[in-house]
Amino acid sequence: MQLRKENILIVDDDVNILELLQRHLQSWNYHVFKAISVKEAVTILRDTSIDLLITDLKMPEVDGSELIKFVSEHYPKLPKLVVTGYPSVQDSLAAIKSGVVDYLTKPFTKDELKCALDKSLKPSEAKELQPKSKSIDINKAYGEIIGNSEKINNVIQVIERVKDNKATIFIKGESGTGKELVARAIHYQGKFSRAPFIAVNCGAIPENLLEAELFGYLKGAFTGAETNREGFFQAANGGTIFLDEIGNASLAVQSRLLRVLQEKEIVRVGATKAEKIDIRIIAATNGNLREMIIKQTFREDLFYRLTVVEIEIAPLRERKEDITLLVDKFLFKYGVEYKDRYIKITQEAMTILKRYNWPGNIRELENVIQRAVIMCDKVINVAHLPEHLKYTLSFSEDELLPLKVIEKQYIEKVLRATANNKTKAAEILGIDRKTIRIKLEE
Repeated sequence: MQLRKENILIVDDDVNILELLQRHLQSWNYHVFKAISVKEAVTILRDTSIDLLITDLKMPEVDGSELIKFVSEHYPKLPKLVVTGYPSVQDSLAAIKSGVVDYLTKPFTKDELKCALDKSLKPSEAKELQPKSKSIDINKAYGEIIGNSEKINNVIQVIERVKDNKATIFIKGESGTGKELVARAIHYQGKFSRAPFIAVNCGAIPENLLEAELFGYLKGAFTGAETNREGFFQAANGGTIFLDEIGNASLAVQSRLLRVLQEKEIVRVGATKAEKIDIRIIAATNGNLREMIIKQTFREDLFYRLTVVEIEIAPLRERKEDITLLVDKFLFKYGVEYKDRYIKITQEAMTILKRYNWPGNIRELENVIQRAVIMCDKVINVAHLPEHLKYTLSFSEDELLPLKVIEKQYIEKVLRATANNKTKAAEILGIDRKTIRIKLEE
């Protein structure tokens, strides 16, 4: 079997070196991506499937060693090749410890580069030629999913089973747990990764427009429909559509979705003729669809069609061992974006982050780190964290209290965490705004 030519990312602040490397690599028919800074390289890594990283070490602002560290932790299977004009024993040892396959000193010949290239790509080619093992080697990162807890590993094991087929998948979890990241991992880690991936937040589109946005419409189908227009389903044809907050869809839209799942076809608004589509549907919600079925606001037959495979994402408070890895990811992300350097955090501040229960989950953690990076110089300490993180509930774990007392204290805690934003607090608590108002009055 002939392997595809790899995507190679080259990173160097010297444009002449970039062009030289590009010419050599393209002459061997490799696909080349170029970056003149670590910041640009990180952006490419997030958006593109890269098979080999070639980077300089000495660069202004953030140097190549920080990029190597980032790649080692977040893309552990990606081979790394260092090309530098300032060789040193210390740098060589540090690079090798970080998993660098080879180390080239400038100036180098084309033959030397080819030799280093073959050596760097050999492990990935050997891996591709061998049959996949049933046991998945999960080392901190899987696509954009970060974590090595048992709960995250279980999620990844399910993704490995479903990524190469188009079975309908239902993802459930609290707001901010990363449901869209799981959907993207299912799509981009599988064999359909080159097909479209379309994410639709059903809760963000007005109910009267959702049907037209999903299925498309014909000219004159309703007021304002001045041309024929394709919907999200047509845009995702051949790939994956991710329907977030599916519980917000009206019964009319649910009926149309059922037809899509049963017949593999859609009908545009205002049309009579059906169009066949080949698509994988992934749906998600932070609500309880079973309760909605009882209240007759969600179709039971659609529920069973959507839940061929169910994936449940645990809240962050149930997998606190992942906090360190997540914090490191956000430190690098926002350190490069705002400070052009890798930001560190004190042990005392990290202890507070691990102690907190994160009602807003990963989204709240990212927000806290983003703010702390902006407020600090080079190191985040306790003073840079929000005040509400520094306090725990007023009762101990061994103290037995009435449920209403615990509920009251927790609601007050969430309100403090959201600066008394009742809409946001209700979203975190998984209740509506009216319910939280009633509980506050009580």
